[in-house]
Amino acid sequence: MKRAHRYDVIVVGAGGAGLMAARYAAQNPNVSVAVISKLYPTRSHTGAAQGGVGAALGNITEDRPEWHAFDTIKGGDYLTDQDVAEAFAYEVIDAVYELEHMGLPFSRTPDGRIAQRKFGGHTREFGKSAVERACYAADRTGHMILQTLYQQSIKDNVTFFNEFHVLDIVIVDGECRGVVAFELATGELHTFHAKSTVIASGGNGRMFKVTSNAHALTGDLMSVVYRRGIPIEDPEFYQFHPTGLYRIGVLLTEGARGEGGILRNGSGERFMERYAPTIKDLAPRDMVSRAMYFEIRDGNGVGPDKDYIHLDLTHIDREIIESRLPDITEFARIYLGVDPVTEPVPVQPTAHYAMGGIPTNIDTEVIRDGNDTVVPGLYAAGEVACASLHGANRLGTNSLGDLIVFGRRAGVNAARFAAASPYGELPKTVQDYTHELLQRLRHGLGKEKVAHIRKELQTTMMDHASVFRTQETLSRQVEILRELKERYQSVGVEDGGQQYNTELMEAVELGFLLDNAEQLVHGALNRTESRGAHSREDYKERDDDSWLKHTLIYREGDGVRIDFKPVTLGKYEPKPRVY
Repeated sequence: MKRAHRYDVIVVGAGGAGLMAARYAAQNPNVSVAVISKLYPTRSHTGAAQGGVGAALGNITEDRPEWHAFDTIKGGDYLTDQDVAEAFAYEVIDAVYELEHMGLPFSRTPDGRIAQRKFGGHTREFGKSAVERACYAADRTGHMILQTLYQQSIKDNVTFFNEFHVLDIVIVDGECRGVVAFELATGELHTFHAKSTVIASGGNGRMFKVTSNAHALTGDLMSVVYRRGIPIEDPEFYQFHPTGLYRIGVLLTEGARGEGGILRNGSGERFMERYAPTIKDLAPRDMVSRAMYFEIRDGNGVGPDKDYIHLDLTHIDREIIESRLPDITEFARIYLGVDPVTEPVPVQPTAHYAMGGIPTNIDTEVIRDGNDTVVPGLYAAGEVACASLHGANRLGTNSLGDLIVFGRRAGVNAARFAAASPYGELPKTVQDYTHELLQRLRHGLGKEKVAHIRKELQTTMMDHASVFRTQETLSRQVEILRELKERYQSVGVEDGGQQYNTELMEAVELGFLLDNAEQLVHGALNRTESRGAHSREDYKERDDDSWLKHTLIYREGDGVRIDFKPVTLGKYEPKPRVY
């Protein structure tokens, strides 16, 4: 077999979850570990995360993990699996201290402890007031996590295959036995034979026009497993972060509001006092994004077209802005020519994070149905996965916590499975599907251009399936996606080269994005309620009687099949979200 490799544990993705999984798998002396990444590891999107890791350390004021678990469940609009949230809230404390011991340079309190600040939706005493829970390294927390974990993985002799695009997973007799990947430098296909495979490939925000997501976040593995019969859980829940730079989408961390930043409308009013009287600008992201859109829609926006909101930091001491928020200060200056020290910054909601993903149980094992049937040898962690920690809406800082807690679980469990299992046989046809996919694009009709279809996809998803949705807009988007998928069959690439054929990979990624959009839109059209980040203007209320359940979207022929699985409830009964 051409370009064949064999490792006990293969990790797909070199962001925070992937590196955490690789590092902890490598602690098992009986397994070999390799990471496959479409990017050089330190360019992974975890590096763009700014604000912090939520953990109830209590370094500034009293905090408890049970308060963190409650906030996560309430913030997720009670679609969060409560056993997952409770385990997470306790384990993330240890995980943060582990990162500190690895050498991560957290910002510090005057007495030398890890510094913490307030963040949206994080409260003390089950909602009484905001609490300092976000452990941060200025506004570069994700960057510091990525650098620290990459150094540790190198120390632990993890093997890296960089600039390899995973285009298929190998499922034999219901078990995962590895992946097939395209090497960008040579144009060759490689088979990676494994006992355990961990998917940690990140999100899919490039399906939207205005997004905080890097160009690489095209939902590759969400599409790959979808094509192999594994469902996607809760894809309709997609978070729009309130403070993306106007028209650009580059993120300004919620930490800016944690440091005292205020959102103001065109009249200069601090409008969040009307929407969330208790914690105001630090309400959960879905609530703040909707409030911003309400202000804009009611004619209270800022600017000639009244189509954005101001983030006001001008009342905060210059030293605090420059020392605790250095990156976002530079972003505003470079991209908009605005100095946050003296001027309010134009912002608008930006597509940011997928709460749904590849379904897993609490141990990160991938499941294939609503009965929690495990796919042996396959694990997932990070944004690509859905354990359902985040439910219908993720709280700020819980993404980095998710990476380190469930990345660690995935690595430990994958290594344990690999150490106790033999290598399964691979079929001789293992590369055939991927080869045919690439050949179809290389020799396509060329009537359609990838860039044209991608632009139409991103624009229409923003118009019809973003912060607000209706039966009419979603039904229209279903038809648009059907048309775009038909047009995609006529795509061809002009670059016939083998080495660094990025045009070919962009064509493949477009197919992945179309699959991801299909999952989201069908899930959103089917869910006739508003919950968390899924806001239906024609069904404005949350409906626990009918919809307190997880969506499972399966690919079936040229369409989809929708099934459900129950939410794991616990001691926190669903109540209206009031902040």
